[in-house]
Amino acid sequence: MDAKMRASGGIAYKFDRARILSGEFLGRVVVLFKLRVVVLLVLASLGGYLFASGGSLSIGQLSILLITGTLSSAGASAINQYIERERDGRMSRTRQRPLADRVFTRPETTLEVSVVMLILALMLALPFSLSLAFFLAVGAAIYIWVYTLWLKPRTWWNIIIGGAAGSCAVLSGGAAAGNWAEPGVLMLALLVYVWTPTHFWSLAQAYREDYARAAVPMLPVLVSPAVSARWIALHTFAAALITLLMGFHPSLDWKYSLITLPATLWLGWYSVQLVKKPDHKHALKLFKVSNMYLGLVLAAIYLVILF
Repeated sequence: MDAKMRASGGIAYKFDRARILSGEFLGRVVVLFKLRVVVLLVLASLGGYLFASGGSLSIGQLSILLITGTLSSAGASAINQYIERERDGRMSRTRQRPLADRVFTRPETTLEVSVVMLILALMLALPFSLSLAFFLAVGAAIYIWVYTLWLKPRTWWNIIIGGAAGSCAVLSGGAAAGNWAEPGVLMLALLVYVWTPTHFWSLAQAYREDYARAAVPMLPVLVSPAVSARWIALHTFAAALITLLMGFHPSLDWKYSLITLPATLWLGWYSVQLVKKPDHKHALKLFKVSNMYLGLVLAAIYLVILF
């Protein structure tokens, strides 16, 4: 089987047919394309869409948004792993990723497939909306060139600037509905931007030795855990403020605050715990809570605008 796949130039997989059919291959694909992160980005784009459309749903617009957003985000994520495969191999957290673990015998195929995915996303978006294609392209460019290639190996500003890639997902949602400059879209894009350092720095603090070993100058690697925890808390406070201010948007009401206020207090509590005890356990907990927090905010937006 491997010989046939190598001869055809495809991605050769080390495992036999039984393991592929059992789901192990699918699990590798989920990791390779970072589909869990992709789902969060697509959900964020849906939040931007609902703000821009005022809750009006168009099957055509939603289909284009979901398809192009998934293709571009997954393609950019796999390119990120292709570029960082050697660095990932030096980190305990990421050394099991398919390209770092050399599961695929021809990693270049991953790059080729991912580039095709990005091109296909833009080709589908362009006839539908120039602004949608623009934000998809800018988001991918920021993540691949600005963040992965330029900033991540050089400066702790990497995630502060590179975090704009996530904001582009929200703006693409607004663009799909024809109104990316709507205030709710801009506020949600700002929330994702400010939330990103809390999310990634808490992960980097939990695995600071990993990042140091791979020579990645994340903020928690360059400063003490206590200083890093205070910077994380600052971004947590900013994200909390934006979340609560969004409650004044005309499309939202008290039911949004009913969901997001306790969620914000929950996030803040874990951030304070990290400041008190800036260790691996509390940093990893904050990372997980920050994921759920953004999901809760987005869920509140969906529920209030749609129902």
